[in-house]
Amino acid sequence: MYRLAFGLVVVLVVAAGCSGFTAGPSGSAGTAVDGQPAVDVPASAVTVTVTAVVDGDTIQVAYENGTGDTVRLVGVDTPEVHTENKPAEFEGVPETNAGASCLRGAGTNASSLVKQRLLGKTVGLAFDPNLNRRGYYDRLLAYVVHDEALFNYRLVEAGHARVYDSEFTRANRFYAAEDAARSDRRGLWRCTDSDAMTRTAIADGGSESASVVEIANIHADATGNDNENLNDEYVTLVNTGDEPVDLSGWAVSDEVDHQYTFANLTLDPNASVTLYTGSGTDTDTERYWGRDGAVWNNDGDTVTVRNASGATVLRQSY
Repeated sequence: MYRLAFGLVVVLVVAAGCSGFTAGPSGSAGTAVDGQPAVDVPASAVTVTVTAVVDGDTIQVAYENGTGDTVRLVGVDTPEVHTENKPAEFEGVPETNAGASCLRGAGTNASSLVKQRLLGKTVGLAFDPNLNRRGYYDRLLAYVVHDEALFNYRLVEAGHARVYDSEFTRANRFYAAEDAARSDRRGLWRCTDSDAMTRTAIADGGSESASVVEIANIHADATGNDNENLNDEYVTLVNTGDEPVDLSGWAVSDEVDHQYTFANLTLDPNASVTLYTGSGTDTDTERYWGRDGAVWNNDGDTVTVRNASGATVLRQSY
């Protein structure tokens, strides 16, 4: 799987990360490795529906009786998307503006993933005997069980989150998964790599200026057969500037000039939009290419972005 992060509009400040789950050295979440479970999946104490995603580690849910609650996922901390990040909280990430920007992109990736996997879904909540049921802001502290796997653990294993230090019972397994993700530079841990984190791209015939829109990730390798899982192949753009950006007429294309053009889309500050290869209903945060086959080559490709005038803004190979 390719996890790329690069910025548009002349200067590239990468917001690296990945948007998807991959099996790390310990194997996929909840499966046995060398006779030992990666992590035990707790029995659900209550079933809820996910009604909103605040960010990568906080969701809102509805109970069967119609009441609601806010859930903070136990044991994980994803990079911030609504406030500034502190690189010092993420081991090895440089305490620079580039480090903070990279983490913001990783936080956007984590939030996008949680929306894709959990929003509108029925999930189980489980609680840790070592922790209080509620934490700061009266949020419910819980494990999320989805598809018979421990979602909290999968965030850490895939590099979307660091371990949030507390006395929770599965801490050792979570820390082992974090160590493996950091060693492999998965997800947010690409922000420890200065070459992957910061690059500069100059528009054809242009000059450097402040980054406004970034592509936080290209998710090139869908789970299973790419051609049969087209909406697990996607590109995510985020507006890191202070003003809205009109993307209407902007085009994204691959090396052989398969091209998608955005229509009627304005990206607000801190907002993101994900372009899926397959089909679906377009929204302000999700656009669908409508193709019947995969676009992004798993073994390398070139992404070209052109503005509404047709000028090349960025050409990036992976």
